[in-house]
Amino acid sequence: MPNQPNSWSVPYPQADQHRHESELREAWERVCESGSYILGREVEAFEKEFAGYLGGGRVVGVASGTDAIELLLRALNIGPGCKVVLPSFAPSACAAGVLRSGAQPVFADIDPGTFTLCPESLSTLLRSPLGTGVRAALVVHLYGHPADWQGLCRVAAEHGIELLEDCAQAHGAMWQGQMAGTLGRAAAFSFYPTKNLAALGDAGVVATHDAELAERLRLIREYGWGRRHVSEFAGVNSRLDELQAAVLRVKLTTLRSGILQRRRLAAEYDAKLKDSRSVMPPVVRGGCEHAYHQYVVRTEKREALLAHLVQAGIPAAVLYPVPLHLQRAFGGSPVPLPEAERAATEVISLPLHPYLSEEALGSVCEAIERFDHA
Repeated sequence: MPNQPNSWSVPYPQADQHRHESELREAWERVCESGSYILGREVEAFEKEFAGYLGGGRVVGVASGTDAIELLLRALNIGPGCKVVLPSFAPSACAAGVLRSGAQPVFADIDPGTFTLCPESLSTLLRSPLGTGVRAALVVHLYGHPADWQGLCRVAAEHGIELLEDCAQAHGAMWQGQMAGTLGRAAAFSFYPTKNLAALGDAGVVATHDAELAERLRLIREYGWGRRHVSEFAGVNSRLDELQAAVLRVKLTTLRSGILQRRRLAAEYDAKLKDSRSVMPPVVRGGCEHAYHQYVVRTEKREALLAHLVQAGIPAAVLYPVPLHLQRAFGGSPVPLPEAERAATEVISLPLHPYLSEEALGSVCEAIERFDHA
């Protein structure tokens, strides 16, 4: 029987909730007493506060990160008959959001160091017959590491496509001093309960500096209403509710300090694992600041090491086990994507969140050291 998780491995969502417990209770009471539960003052305030955190622009609250992708593409008139490029090594939610817009996802390979969309692979795809009809690339800042934005911009400019960001795992990540979520035309964010900025359920936003795009998103999220009960065009019901917005307002106040703590813990992991025989710590590209939504190592002995960690009671995980181009739901790929396929067999996410103790982190590294010398 595997050991039970040690007392130090408190799951992140619960630890985060306990950290903010008194403020959350006040926020819930404020919403309940307001009598306004959908698209009210809390949503409006959070949209402004999160835009301020990003450094400006406009933010439109929606019901989830997947909805954020779908509604962004709808607002840009990217739908049936269009294609959207994704890195194949990414959450299936990314491809699901594209499909729901009516567009077809097509897949490119990743940079093996950072697990993000490879500019050279994107260029190859766009020059191939598969590139016909591509309108945009959805750039996923996977695990919290910014993609090679400069390289991707060169390719996008050459082929005339939009670059859009998926920042579901990248709250607080920086590229060349600029916040992830402000690099492209617009960005989709998720606030799922395990994210760096976490709601107590599903929630998301689209961030953009394009005022016209933001207004179109506001219409689409609520049935396409130009005025109440009168639809200008076909929309959906995807509204960030007041309770989740109130939760996010509370937690936004500690997002910066939480990310700094994630970086401190990641640096400790780096130092303790640099001489490991079995794992390779994550790479950080120059000019980038990692948000460390996940601390992901690579190993050629993935299944054996994962079993060893689980046996030791360590909550390690595999994100993600099957590349998108090999998943039946997304239509496959006519060409192999070797880096995505290799990453899917080698990655392990080690425990990392702002409430992880140094003792806990040391126990993880000791378990890996025992595996090294077994």
